[in-house]
Amino acid sequence: MTAAGGTPAAYNRIDPRALATFWRVCETGSITAAARVLNLSQPSVSSTIALLEQRLGVVLFTRSRSGIVLTREGEVLRQRAETMVRLLEAASNEVSHAARGVAGPLRIGGTPGALVSLLPAAVASLEEVVGPFALSVIERPDSQLADHLRSGAIDLAFVTTEIEACPADLVEVTAARDPFALIVGCRHDDLEDLVSLRDVADLPWVLPEAQGAFRRQVDALFLNAGVPVPQNVIRCDSLLTTKAIVRHSDRVTVLPRTVAGAELTVGVLRAVTVREATFERSVGIRYLAQQELPPLGRALLDILTSA
Repeated sequence: MTAAGGTPAAYNRIDPRALATFWRVCETGSITAAARVLNLSQPSVSSTIALLEQRLGVVLFTRSRSGIVLTREGEVLRQRAETMVRLLEAASNEVSHAARGVAGPLRIGGTPGALVSLLPAAVASLEEVVGPFALSVIERPDSQLADHLRSGAIDLAFVTTEIEACPADLVEVTAARDPFALIVGCRHDDLEDLVSLRDVADLPWVLPEAQGAFRRQVDALFLNAGVPVPQNVIRCDSLLTTKAIVRHSDRVTVLPRTVAGAELTVGVLRAVTVREATFERSVGIRYLAQQELPPLGRALLDILTSA
């Protein structure tokens, strides 16, 4: 059934302002909290939600002492509501920046290793191509980045690629490859420039904690060497902290060479070739397949893929 002019009747049931109010209730966890954020009265927010439910013919959530509990229908609508709110916020920000002669803003999320491997050099090239621009960057584990893309919280995800099948609604592009190396501090100057993990497995280590693509690759190195993952280990997902610990102690780690590039250049850390590192870490970009990238995102993607 369609309304006049061919517009689906179901579309007319949803007032965008009501949808934005519903999302704010979801985000804050209660009608009372949403009313405070929106600077509206609680009865006004309740009335808006009630009318939205009436028009849709469903119950969107139930109330409990701890807040709201979304129904199945409410969860579906929450995802759409967040996408709409993010889209409108992005449009407003882009127009505001364009009026000041600034490209963007572009929102990027990524794993620490992928970001440090790809973004710094790309930023310099991006400035030459587009001039002034606005960019926001957040670090998140692999498991969260796809949801951030789908909700519109980020435009591009910097990730380890070619580890698992890319979801059908996303596009994955590999931008760089980098060999793994054993990264050591000055306390291991006696180590040869080529080692087997079997020879260093008993050393104290710093290794990633999160169960993401990067950790699976690191674990695969030990599997290739036929040795168990070390037990004398500090689990740490901060690359900055990992490198600092290795620099100031006798602990060692395994990292892609570019991730430790700055420290290797000034000589405070050293990269030792690992015999079992027969595969390279690949990093790149993921983005939504059915949604056009903003101009700044397309420019950044072009820079990364051409490099």
